[in-house]
Amino acid sequence: MLEEIKSTAAFLKNKIEAQPEIGIILGTGLGGLVGEIQIQERFSYSDIPNFPVSTVEGHSGHLIFGKLGNKQVVAMQGRFHFYEGYSMQEVVFPVRVMKMLGISHLFVSNASGGVNPDFKIGDLMIQSDHINLFPANPLTGPNLKELGPRFPDMSEPYDHALIAKAQDIAKQLGFQIQTGTYAGVSGPTLETPAEYFYIRTIGADAVGMSTVPEVIAARHMGIPCFAVSIITDLGVKGKIVEVTHEDVQRVAEEAEPKMTQLIIDLIGSM
Repeated sequence: MLEEIKSTAAFLKNKIEAQPEIGIILGTGLGGLVGEIQIQERFSYSDIPNFPVSTVEGHSGHLIFGKLGNKQVVAMQGRFHFYEGYSMQEVVFPVRVMKMLGISHLFVSNASGGVNPDFKIGDLMIQSDHINLFPANPLTGPNLKELGPRFPDMSEPYDHALIAKAQDIAKQLGFQIQTGTYAGVSGPTLETPAEYFYIRTIGADAVGMSTVPEVIAARHMGIPCFAVSIITDLGVKGKIVEVTHEDVQRVAEEAEPKMTQLIIDLIGSM
C-alpha cells in the first residue's frame, strides 16, 4: 500500500505546478467551493493511478489543484465511503497521497443529521470532536511507520486554534454557527429513532457516514484538521421525518454558500 501511495503521489507531482499547502475534502452536495478555486489542474479520479472512484450522487469525482485565497490547495470534489464497499485503507488513500504531496492542514466538510435538540436544518456545525462508530479503523493492520506511530494520540482530533478562528469569523460574517461532536457510522441506511436516541445519549450532536476515517488517517500523519458539517435533517424526537438523499443534497446546496465563505476566510487567515 505504501508503494501505491508513493506511486500515485509521484504521478501527480509530475503534473502539477505547485505543491499544495492545504487539502480539502468536499462532502455530499458541497462541491461548489471548487468554483472559488483558481484551478490550475483537474483530474478525474478514474485517470489517477490506484485511486478509487466515487459512486455516490452528489460526489462528482475530481481532484482539483489550484489557489484559494493566498494558499495552494488540493480539493477532492467527491469522497469515498465505507458503505460503497471500499476498505478503510481505500477510503483514506487520498488523504495519505495528499500528505505525500506536502499538505500541512486538512479541511473536511460533510452533510449530517442533527441529534442535538437545539439544532435546526441548515445549521453549520464546527466539529470539535468525534465518536468512531464504524466497524473498522483505517489504522488496523501492520503500522506504516513512515506515515505515523502505532498508537497515535487523538486528544485533539480537530485543531483548537482553527476552531477558535472559525468561530470568530462566523461572528464577523454575522451568522450563527454551532460547535459539537460528530458520530461517524457506516451507513448506508439512515438511522432509526432508537439509533438517533442512542447517538445523542453517548454524547454526539450530529451523525454522518464519513469524515472520521479521513481525520484518523490525517492525525496519524500529524496533519491538523478542521471539519464542518451542514445539518441536513434532524434525528430529534418529534422532528424525525422520512428523508431521501435528494433532500440531503438540496439542504446542503442551500447552506453551502455560508460554509464556502467560512472556509475561504479561515484559509485566508492562516
